[in-house]
Amino acid sequence: MGGVEDDEPASKRMKLSSEELRRLSNGSTIKEPVAGSSRDLMARPLQSEGGEEVVGSKGVIKKVEFVRIIAKALYSLGYIKSGAHLEEESGIPLHSSVVNVFMRQILEGNWDESVVTLRNIGLTDERTVKSASFLILEQKFFELLDEEKAMDALNTLRTEIAPLSVNDSRVRELSSYIVSPSYCSPTRSPKQDTVRARSRSKLLEELQKLLPATVMVPEGRLEHLVEQALVLQRDACMFHNSLDKEMSLYSDHQCGRDQIPSQALQILQAHTDEVWFLQFSHNGKYLASSSNDQSAIIWEVYETGVSLKHKLSGHQKPLSSVSWSPDDRQLLTCGAEEVVRRWDVSSGECLHVYEKTGLGMVSCGWSPDGKWIFSGLNDKSICMWELDGKELECWKGQRTLKISDLEITGDGKQIISICRETAILLLDREAKVERFIEEDQTITSFSLSRDSRFLLINLLNQEIHLWNIEGDPKLVSKYRGHKRTRFIIRSCFGGLEQAFIASGSEDSLVYIWHRGTGELIETLPGHSGAVNCVSWNPANPHMLASASDDRTIRIWGLNNLSTKRKEPCSNGIHYCNGVY
Repeated sequence: MGGVEDDEPASKRMKLSSEELRRLSNGSTIKEPVAGSSRDLMARPLQSEGGEEVVGSKGVIKKVEFVRIIAKALYSLGYIKSGAHLEEESGIPLHSSVVNVFMRQILEGNWDESVVTLRNIGLTDERTVKSASFLILEQKFFELLDEEKAMDALNTLRTEIAPLSVNDSRVRELSSYIVSPSYCSPTRSPKQDTVRARSRSKLLEELQKLLPATVMVPEGRLEHLVEQALVLQRDACMFHNSLDKEMSLYSDHQCGRDQIPSQALQILQAHTDEVWFLQFSHNGKYLASSSNDQSAIIWEVYETGVSLKHKLSGHQKPLSSVSWSPDDRQLLTCGAEEVVRRWDVSSGECLHVYEKTGLGMVSCGWSPDGKWIFSGLNDKSICMWELDGKELECWKGQRTLKISDLEITGDGKQIISICRETAILLLDREAKVERFIEEDQTITSFSLSRDSRFLLINLLNQEIHLWNIEGDPKLVSKYRGHKRTRFIIRSCFGGLEQAFIASGSEDSLVYIWHRGTGELIETLPGHSGAVNCVSWNPANPHMLASASDDRTIRIWGLNNLSTKRKEPCSNGIHYCNGVY
């Protein structure tokens, strides 16, 4: 069997000039004419194999590889002449002569010759040779079908493709194309290749991915190396916290401390007692706070500052926590062992009160679709409710503590709560499987990362532990330095890509660590009482809020930001009378 026979019409032959071959193959230059059979060609080593010449101050960059990658990049960018000049002047070819012949044969459709040449490239892995041969012969098969040479295609399938024993299911699929005029299988997925004959240049790209990089330099290799270097520099930058921080190839990347919110831009004083909890909305446009004064406040966030929008009153006990609905249009507030209330953010109206006779609520949270709410109760159970107050399910037993956080993962499957003093429960409510995170110290609070993959746990011994909760929970990192002896202190993820950890502290400071390294990078003074809770704006990595026993909330930003703020658009106090 051969490629396209010599007696075929010229219109069915693919004739390529050296210039066209360079463009289609993204840069291979043919320095030697193709003469005789490819069986006579043997792969010759590229220059400098053996005594490797290196460039760069570290002595780790091989000159041959460096030049080849640059040449590949030049061709990929369309600088054909420059790439050819580099090869000529350096004496280092992008590809060996046998590889150039192989690529020419592929682009011209000389399938049988290309399969023979493939074996002369010098590949040591027989599986790679067979897989590459399979791709080539598959292309031959499709082109024979396109030329309505069904018997030749069948012969190629039986005598050339099948004996490779590479992909039996694909061989069966190919055989079905012979009897099907449309060459389409109804069981194929949209992601599979349904085109009868892929372009030859596309085949060359697939072969390039399959063959070793030393044989054919991968497409975009230089770009990949440069991007990798930039990403590593960014990840190693202790203070990287801005999308606007441009990265340049001209110098190493380094951010300063000015990227961390460390200046108090505003002090909010609307609460009349200790502020225990606060949380930014998902879109970063609002901030909700709850207090020992039995009220919650919805604050509106502007570019120039934060303004009071609604003060929510109606609870008969201090408020332990708040929780934003997924669309940020509603807010849950939880009284300490009292009730959970649902509020309309726009109007400040109380929409519903959730309660259970003889029991008090200790925590609250939303399902990711906003259709249900969850609450922990002081009998250590967790309940799920419809928005209208109908109880859907209740998980009894030691599921939560009287003072507890509650989180639901982004897929809605797992409920997370503190079930014992030293253990956190990860309850898969669909599979009804329980997993546990066991700590040696008493757990006081926890926070779930935005991607639901990590849990931040505050402990009695003044440590914060970061756990990966995918699969079997694994302790990833520890953060130390803050003070906690008597009160519940809360921490949070924050900053660009949640690259930082922030925490309150009983010494009136806000602490900020680099999440990856665990290094303490900033302490923020200003409060005059214990800092109970912190929240980092998810939409603005330069905005952080802290709540304190000194009855204030501090809004932290960058040192160079203006402290001007708009007047509040609403300063109303809304009361809920419990009618629903």
